[in-house]
Amino acid sequence: MLEPESQPVAPNAWIDDLKAEISSVLVGQHELVDRLIVCLLCNGHILLEGMPGVAKTLAVKALSGALAVDFSRLQFTPDLLPADLVGTMIYNPGEQSFSAKLGPIFSNLVLADEINRAPAKVQSALLEAMQERQVTIGDTSYALPKPFLVLATQNPVDQEGTYRLPEAQLDRFLLKVLVDYPTAEEELSILRAMATTQPKTETQPATDPALIAKSREIVNTLYIDPAIEQYIVNIIHATRNPAAYDESLSSLIRAGASPRATINLALAAKARAFMAGRDHVIPQDVKELAPDVLRHRLLLSYEAEAENKSADDIIESLLNKIPVP
Repeated sequence: MLEPESQPVAPNAWIDDLKAEISSVLVGQHELVDRLIVCLLCNGHILLEGMPGVAKTLAVKALSGALAVDFSRLQFTPDLLPADLVGTMIYNPGEQSFSAKLGPIFSNLVLADEINRAPAKVQSALLEAMQERQVTIGDTSYALPKPFLVLATQNPVDQEGTYRLPEAQLDRFLLKVLVDYPTAEEELSILRAMATTQPKTETQPATDPALIAKSREIVNTLYIDPAIEQYIVNIIHATRNPAAYDESLSSLIRAGASPRATINLALAAKARAFMAGRDHVIPQDVKELAPDVLRHRLLLSYEAEAENKSADDIIESLLNKIPVP
């Protein structure tokens, strides 16, 4: 008797397993988890902004446990030094020589908690790691492990004792995600699951880095129609010349998004298509991810602040004006 043929496993099947494992410790925050997976597929960094206690750190720790990769948590403070992050040279008296002691940044997932509380020297050290995926100690450069992702958090309200992140560094983040409070139903589930002296916060491996690397190769091959490519370019150019689409927005933006935003929006749209099981990008992929790709790349004017206009308000206005293919 012939055995029934087994159905082939979809290339993105591991995503559901990963989400299920993360949801075993994290209640709600589905959009946050989706964006973390987008960054994982794109090999990009993510900036999470939200009030304390909305599970930003827990989400990152749950992701690292479900991926079975090395994880480091760095609490950024005003007295943090670059050597605390990347490492330093140690003198060995016996051998009369220096050797490199590598810092905690040599991990697959690095959580930069309260990233805007560290001064410029620390940010510059982190910038090299984010962009070049290497660290220079002394006169030697050391490659960081693969995959390497920086997942940074910051508090949108408590700005006392913080440093504004340079625009060049913000531009290195693939996405900036706003993490909101849970719904009343989700908060009830949180109460029942976490109101104990021993809440479950650990996740078990649900996939492996090799499968993620293979998925990245598939993401690179997904098809984007030329009309959608032009749609992406139109969105980015609208941030630089908003008056061409809406005269009322011309005084609200001091500087638009860089070409890196164009690349990242296309790549993130491919990742979303892969997560949905499609071999091509649709306009909704672009429109859904545009706010996360753009909100940290727009420099708003004083007029925008005076009118209480946020980057999200401006992005929404532009998206409503630009024809969708």
